Amino acid sequence: MTKKKRKKRFDSLLGFSRHPRSPFGHLILVRLTIALLALTCGLGAAFAVKTVGAQSSGASHVHDFIIFATVLNDRGFALFGAQARVRRAGEKKFRWEAFSDHQGELAIRVPPNTEYELTIEARGFPSQTRKIDAKADNRADLTIRMELPDGGSDGKSKGSGGKS
Repeated sequence: MTKKKRKKRFDSLLGFSRHPRSPFGHLILVRLTIALLALTCGLGAAFAVKTVGAQSSGASHVHDFIIFATVLNDRGFALFGAQARVRRAGEKKFRWEAFSDHQGELAIRVPPNTEYELTIEARGFPSQTRKIDAKADNRADLTIRMELPDGGSDGKSKGSGGKS
């Protein structure tokens, strides 16, 4: 009678890391895991460098001048949808524009150290133009009250509001 020799298997201690039907051995799985971790770390470092580079680029708005305006109607209520256009003083073409929100507020970022003209237009009101000096400070806060063209009377009677 011949006795069969058993091959020594080192999986018995590390068998939990390998699926019984897996075609890969333990060493291959360890190498693939290490390669995947290295790839993940490398991609993370590449994105981190790219993000830091983007923050230090010249596209930063840290030194911009902000024109903040609140637009009110003739009764002092917030005026929604008023269009604000800004151009440099002496230029004909408007370069920046914004529309007021439901609270009548709008904000526009422009380069500093220049004089600007702000034109506000709203339906039913004549346009208004204001000069803004962006040399002294970094923000201009404006409250603009739009007035009706004929001195404040809108043609409606200010009676009790009942039917006649």
